Amino acid sequence: MLHKTRGIVLKTTLYSENSVVVQIFTAKFGIQSYMINGVKKPKAKIKMNMLQALHLVDMVVYHKTNSSIQRISELRPSPVFRTIPYDIIKSTITIFLNEVLYKSIRQQHADENIFDYIFNAISWFDETDQASANFHLAFLLKLSRFLGFAPSLETKSDQSYFDLQEGEFKSLTPVHPYFIEKTAAELFILLFITPFEKLNEIKIDNTTRRLILDKILIYYTLHTASFGEIKSHQILEEILS
Repeated sequence: MLHKTRGIVLKTTLYSENSVVVQIFTAKFGIQSYMINGVKKPKAKIKMNMLQALHLVDMVVYHKTNSSIQRISELRPSPVFRTIPYDIIKSTITIFLNEVLYKSIRQQHADENIFDYIFNAISWFDETDQASANFHLAFLLKLSRFLGFAPSLETKSDQSYFDLQEGEFKSLTPVHPYFIEKTAAELFILLFITPFEKLNEIKIDNTTRRLILDKILIYYTLHTASFGEIKSHQILEEILS
């Protein structure tokens, strides 16, 4: 039976000389693996450049319940990216976010809220001419709300530490090393609550940005099973510095 669904490309793995297996977060079925044949052939209907990190697509798919590999009848970019593939900063941020998403999203079932958040955020990031170097920080902090570990916004004047393990502010220094001190913690929360279109109003120097990114990755590690090591953030830091 054929189904129409939107999708977000997460990972493409070579299967043979002209075939790939693509993991796509779909609006209708959650994360699914699709076998696509002939992607490198000159007249391929579905080409490799349609299957890059976080590309947004419309698909017509065959879906068999309990099958580990599905098939695609039709796939097309929607929307077609205007800037991400051609802007080194945007493309590097996208590669980084793709790696984090691949390690943190486990939905084997449809989750409309998570899907719409990612789809709309990436669409905005591609369309905007005012992209902020803080986009990836805000994107991941906002995503934590949908993954179930949003930081608590409640704070008192004597609470100078944000406990990454508990996700809340504390008055005393936590006994473990997973915390942020007051100034950086305030930026952490500000990035969480600020709309994407106003991120340029938040001024963060490169050293502080690296610190906050490291803390966000620790936050994800503490709250996401089998999160593992993120490698692309080192390249990202070089590009943004």
